[in-house]
Amino acid sequence: MTRSMMLLAGAAVIVAAVGGTAMAQGTPQTLSLMKVDPQSLATGYRASKVIGSTVINEANENVGTIDDLIVTPTEKVPFAVLSVGGFLGMGKKYVVVPYNALEVHDQQMMLRGATKESLKSLPEFNYRT
Repeated sequence: MTRSMMLLAGAAVIVAAVGGTAMAQGTPQTLSLMKVDPQSLATGYRASKVIGSTVINEANENVGTIDDLIVTPTEKVPFAVLSVGGFLGMGKKYVVVPYNALEVHDQQMMLRGATKESLKSLPEFNYRT
């Protein structure tokens, strides 16, 4: 019984030492956050689900695939990197379009007015390492 009490007391000392309040060093920092409605976010799409999606046009033709989403420090709109052309990974080209140019139509990503040829004519995007 005494041994159990000693173990319990030792555990309490460890918990108190580890779980104590951490004191921040340096100058205090403030962070102002904007309010976000979680309910409206719940209707959105996770990047992990968007990446890899097929992009179609109004004629329901496959015009590319979303390879990635890019967020820059200066732009307010993310960009979608589309993989266009190619066959089995050979000859594909990456191009960039503003993400807000894409629409969700029947649970597919649609880029109005796009054709494979029009996307291939866009400047090529190359990833930096």
